[in-house]
Amino acid sequence: MLFSVQEARVPANLLTLPERVFEEQENRWLLQLRAEVKELLSDPLFRDLEVEPVIVDGDPAREIARAVRDYDIDLVTVVTHGRKGLSRALGGSTAEEIIAEAPGPVLAIRPPQHDFVEHRDSHIEIHLNRIVLATNFRPSSVAATQLATQITNHTGAELHALYVIGDYFEQISALFPEGSLAALSRLRRYVQERMSQLTRDEGPRAITSIAEGRPYEEIVRLAAQKDADMIVIGTTVHASLFGGAPVLGSEIERVVRNAPCPVLCVPAGRAVTPLPALVTQPVPQT
Repeated sequence: MLFSVQEARVPANLLTLPERVFEEQENRWLLQLRAEVKELLSDPLFRDLEVEPVIVDGDPAREIARAVRDYDIDLVTVVTHGRKGLSRALGGSTAEEIIAEAPGPVLAIRPPQHDFVEHRDSHIEIHLNRIVLATNFRPSSVAATQLATQITNHTGAELHALYVIGDYFEQISALFPEGSLAALSRLRRYVQERMSQLTRDEGPRAITSIAEGRPYEEIVRLAAQKDADMIVIGTTVHASLFGGAPVLGSEIERVVRNAPCPVLCVPAGRAVTPLPALVTQPVPQT
């Protein structure tokens, strides 16, 4: 599905309207929109694929979330653009709002990034060789772990599971050295045990790492070191400080904004269908 959300109302039959409808000045933007949609539909990437264009008006995040439910969409793909300053602090990017609102997995792509899609002659191939799974063993990461495991089992990719012990433990230790150091030691043992269990469950393709520091920095660093094709991370949302739509946690936002590869964001409350929209065989283009 090719889904587009506009601020103003769009006729349902936009692609088939006669040219005379666009002669009025206030309808010229519809003509441009129709041309852009037709250009996208003519892209060779869509050749031999059944693509349904849907154009609606409203808030992008809410409308896309509604479409995921109404059309039973397995995977949403969004392109992110970094934003700085007050606008980012108050509302975040539209892509991040979509990730927060969507009831299903969202693949966030921020060009230019490492890409696992290869265009070769008349067909397209998807190469997933190394996947980084960011986990914290909380309920929010269960669905992400399941999906990452399914993808690696299906593609034969390496699974690099990472747990980051946040740097806030160091700050607490400076204030309360006796109690916090004991808690940190217990946490380290617990994480090592859980990581060992993950390796036993997933087999030799699962490679585990434990890091200490800022979670997003360690996730991005490992993805870059391993030349990962994709990061898989579980997402949870929080109420906005200023009301309105829910927002992602700051660490997840930073992973999406700084990752060297696409990030697959998997919400905790979604029952993940097997291998959503995953194509591992070449897609003919002739």
